[in-house]
Amino acid sequence: MLESTDLAAVWLTLKLAGVTTSLLLVLGTPIAWWLARTRSWWKGPVGALVALPIVLPPTVIGFYLLVALGPNGPGGQLTQALGLGLLPFTFAGLVVASVFYSLPFVVQPLQNAFEAMGDKPLEAAATLRASPLDAFFSVVLPLARPGYLTATVLGFAHTVGEFGVVLMIGGNIPNETRVVSVQIYDHVEAMEYAQAHGLAAGMVVFSFLVLLVLYTLNPTGRRK
Repeated sequence: MLESTDLAAVWLTLKLAGVTTSLLLVLGTPIAWWLARTRSWWKGPVGALVALPIVLPPTVIGFYLLVALGPNGPGGQLTQALGLGLLPFTFAGLVVASVFYSLPFVVQPLQNAFEAMGDKPLEAAATLRASPLDAFFSVVLPLARPGYLTATVLGFAHTVGEFGVVLMIGGNIPNETRVVSVQIYDHVEAMEYAQAHGLAAGMVVFSFLVLLVLYTLNPTGRRK
């Protein structure tokens, strides 16, 4: 049986993943669209910057976010000037860190989907006098639906599995920043292996179901 602290960590993790994924879909769409369509030499550096969280240790990202959002960092000074206070060790800080850390897992599937559709659908929409905005919502988004499914599932699942970044930027505050991965770590440190096993097994099942949904519902993953 899960304890009340375990359930609180599960709820906070799902809340964090939901908010982060929603923000990433909004922020990642224009980035992915630009990367898919541009011929600028900036495409390489921007693409590398977006993909950086894939290769950087999570603690490195968390450390620099902690410095940037701290009282002496540019982000921290900005949030204080806006009356928002400091973001480290708050749920809002976890959201900011998660957006940075999970960005490539949303942008890259969307970029691949945009690139795969080519120019012909947009050219056809242009011949019908559709504005660029209208063409994007009526043509691009429906065609990119498999990419959005992949981006949503991967972004959500990756956020659920975060540890190093959330521990660095959020610490271990019950009901505020203690997510499932941190709760498992606490159980192991306290040698509460039964409780750790319960949460860890749940994470394994969740991860399997996420991948099952991805491979089952995504049409691009089906054999023709």
